[in-house]
Amino acid sequence: MEEAFMKKPLEVMAPVERPSEYFAKNVFTRAKMYKYLQRDVYEKLIDVIDNGATLDRSIADAVAKGMKQWADENGVTHYTHWFQPLTEGTAEKHDAFIEHDGKGGMIEEFSGKLLVQQEPDASSFPSGGIRATFEARGYSAWDPTSPVFIIDDTLCIPTIFISYTGEALDYKAPLKRSLRAVGEAALAVVRYFDPTVKKVISNLGWEQEYFLVDEGLYSARPDLMLTGRTLMGHDSAKNQQMDDHYFGTIPDRVQAFMKDLEVQALELGIPCKTRHNEVAPNQFEIAPIYEETNLAVDHNMLLMSVMKRVARKHGFRVLLHEKPFDGINGSGKHNNWSLATDNGILLHAPGKTPEQNLRFVVFIVETLMGVWRHNGLLKASIMSATNAHRLGANEAPPAIISSFLGKQVSELLDHIEKADRDDLFSVAGKQKMELDIPEIPELLIDNTDRNRTSPFAFTGNRFEFRAVGSEANCASAMIALNAAVAEALVDFKRRVDERVERIADQYEGTEHSATFHAIIEVLREDIRTCRPIHFDGNGYAEEWVEEATRRGLDVEKSCPVIFDRYLDDESIRMFESLGIMNRKELRARNEVKWETYTKKIQIEARVLGDLTMNHIIPVATHYQSRLAKNVRTMHEIFSAEEARQLSTRNVKIIREIAQRTQAVETLVEELVEARRVANRIESQREKAIAYHDTVEPKMDQIRYHIDKLELTVADELWTLPKYRELLFIR
Repeated sequence: MEEAFMKKPLEVMAPVERPSEYFAKNVFTRAKMYKYLQRDVYEKLIDVIDNGATLDRSIADAVAKGMKQWADENGVTHYTHWFQPLTEGTAEKHDAFIEHDGKGGMIEEFSGKLLVQQEPDASSFPSGGIRATFEARGYSAWDPTSPVFIIDDTLCIPTIFISYTGEALDYKAPLKRSLRAVGEAALAVVRYFDPTVKKVISNLGWEQEYFLVDEGLYSARPDLMLTGRTLMGHDSAKNQQMDDHYFGTIPDRVQAFMKDLEVQALELGIPCKTRHNEVAPNQFEIAPIYEETNLAVDHNMLLMSVMKRVARKHGFRVLLHEKPFDGINGSGKHNNWSLATDNGILLHAPGKTPEQNLRFVVFIVETLMGVWRHNGLLKASIMSATNAHRLGANEAPPAIISSFLGKQVSELLDHIEKADRDDLFSVAGKQKMELDIPEIPELLIDNTDRNRTSPFAFTGNRFEFRAVGSEANCASAMIALNAAVAEALVDFKRRVDERVERIADQYEGTEHSATFHAIIEVLREDIRTCRPIHFDGNGYAEEWVEEATRRGLDVEKSCPVIFDRYLDDESIRMFESLGIMNRKELRARNEVKWETYTKKIQIEARVLGDLTMNHIIPVATHYQSRLAKNVRTMHEIFSAEEARQLSTRNVKIIREIAQRTQAVETLVEELVEARRVANRIESQREKAIAYHDTVEPKMDQIRYHIDKLELTVADELWTLPKYRELLFIR
């Protein structure tokens, strides 16, 4: 036996392809640019990407030729300008690489003109009145800083989208302007500490949360199909209360989906690193390594598209709605944001010298200054009809913007503000913690704890904007944040320079320069000014709402009213002074926001009314009739007293069903009337407010009665999959 075993040939395992071997396989990377472009063309294009040089259209034909050669080798037959209109999604129109050859045939061609710009119909996308149906012209223009990629047989070219008259109709154009603004403002300040720095970059690392549901169950829920969330559904007896899903073992089917998704994402250059179970049943997360913000936003939008397609291959549907299920955690997209120099210095990280730590404090405080001045605007940037359901519920941050800093940084700022002399200071990095367990090595503890209730928390070397919604375009939050911080940095430098001029003579020949003293003085002023935004406590506490109001923070909860912050004088002044958006663009975007809000609630109200009258009421009355028949049978068989006793429970249920169905029918009529009244309002803002104030409350009341009926009606008659079926993948 042993001899036979020894003679058996060993099975050779096929080598496993490592992620590094196929990463960015479908991306026109720098290595591919170098291979397919002429040397001088490559260098000019890299100068555009790295240094913001003006794109020379004379090289466009050469770049297009190289791109097409690479695309041909990968079986590509079409190309598209891939852009991000104000729909929270992406858009693309595919064209083939074909033109007439003038001889009755065709040739395959892709010119620089086609690469650089296209002309999609601008009237059919949300524009807030900038473009009308009879004014259809708009342009998409190539963004060279975000690499071209291949999806199936199509070459996808990331672009901005603007109107014929030049206004931005997308998220990318103002995002790029905000990145330029914060980069230039941060560069001017960082040169106080290091004059050799040439560039400051904004980095973003997003954490994408999502739900998965079985496709068959999804198809049996019209509310999920049409609105992305369940408009009704009683709590499952078991949901997340045992805390057994968070970081638990990933189900096999989900693991297969995640592997497939990660491979496709990595091939598209999306550096996916983390995957895990989230808190709620059927809730998961995927997160990449941080990237430059413009590229990170593109990658997030691309991933959301890819994950929907991959999910269907595995019999799932992805739910990106912030609150698809009531009573359990909703989904967010935490935006980890920071600034870094071209030589790799993180500006929100403590340094090793007093001077480096002074720089660290400057960027911490001026970030807080921007958030303090524009806390209402930052809330508006993440607010939507869908995210409004999540904020303040089940571990999501509240609808009040504040910033958590942690004990050590808080104490440092207090020291700087109150110290009698302009002394230098240090910030500890990771501290050691030894456990009384010999087998466990010492741990390195960060200089700050975490606060899960803080919408904008400092986490050691970056800020985590936790209020961003899971289906949102990250660009919306990043535009507002970059702009607010840029404005604060510009103002900081102006005041420091003015003070240096006044005090230069006083500190000539002293240990510390006038610039150092001016920085300290301005820092102290700003620490005092932005103190109201600093809150390390429990954001869920009722007392915090009162305290935030006293501090002057925006505590408004009405989504349509929160959008007003975009049109505040200080918001318009900031966006215009930094060259990010003008008054016309801001007004147009708010029109889109109000109209989008109205339409989403309108669709939900119509779906709820339809489900109520065509599913819930018929099922409830059918069960009621069945019970009534049982009661009549009891009276035929038993004496009146015996029948009364035996049918007491059924009579009680019959009465409850009658009361609830009557209440639901009345509320649906009131819901329809509330919609009718709201629809007659011409102002998009006032219409959105009417939907928030009069339509949404009716929907909540209807749901209450339906969820009670779900518990009452026999399970085999209930036509819609219940939470206990939707929330546990088998």
